[in-house]
Amino acid sequence: MDGLKALTAGRGFVELPAWRTVEVAGADAFGWLNDLVSADLADLAPGQARRSLLLSPTGRIRAAFTVAARERSFLLLQDPIQPAGVERLLAPYVLSSDVTVEDRTGRLLVFALPGIDVAPEAPGADPSTPSCVGPGADLIASAAERERVREALSQGFARTTEDDLEAWRVAAGVPRFGVDATEDDLPQEAGLAGAVSFGKGCYLGQEAVAKVRNLGHPRRVLFHAEANAPVASGDAVVVDGRDAGRVTSAATANGRTLAFAQVRWDAREGPFTTPAGVNLRTVDPR
Repeated sequence: MDGLKALTAGRGFVELPAWRTVEVAGADAFGWLNDLVSADLADLAPGQARRSLLLSPTGRIRAAFTVAARERSFLLLQDPIQPAGVERLLAPYVLSSDVTVEDRTGRLLVFALPGIDVAPEAPGADPSTPSCVGPGADLIASAAERERVREALSQGFARTTEDDLEAWRVAAGVPRFGVDATEDDLPQEAGLAGAVSFGKGCYLGQEAVAKVRNLGHPRRVLFHAEANAPVASGDAVVVDGRDAGRVTSAATANGRTLAFAQVRWDAREGPFTTPAGVNLRTVDPR
């Protein structure tokens, strides 16, 4: 089966050997981590995961990652395209806490299965839901178990590539920090407000993102769109004859050209075109 079609149908898997896997453990691990990251981890049980951010004091995104709960620790799963590793960013906050932050990249591997609700069983692998790449599930295994997990998955799923995954991501409407947004962005400007808890106690950057939500608006917005002709990352987005932003990522899936674009707040209503006359129509993620 074609890789993108397999992922779209929930019948594909992709290995993510370069993804950063950082383990946070110790007696203070839960409280320490929950006080730093944007997501509320209070009800996260082993086998469950939650997308989260590490913010600067001014609310800018420093890192985006998925927090996967284990029996005695948490794993932070981070896209390697991001400029700063979450382990390095968290290290200065350890101080006297009973916490260890260990980079296990390369020793622990992630197998992502987009579009499924429950991870399949595979010897030597632990399930985690939802997936670090978006809707779906993950299997996390040691490097020593790689071949065994790959063989088990191949019985019912097609092995796909990270290029297939990128096309699936854009088509599914999943923003990617490091591609669709930068370290200068607030969560609301990056399409990542869903990774922020506005109801839990203090954490880094909380006051800044709360002010944007309650008292104002972001400087720019990211939207998911369908184009009536091919577009590419970096293409300008025009509103009323003026440059309003740019296309951040694009992919062709099932005969449709889908994209993310980021534009100024005052241009958010569109209509959106490119200098070449391609129309961009906002769509809901699928």
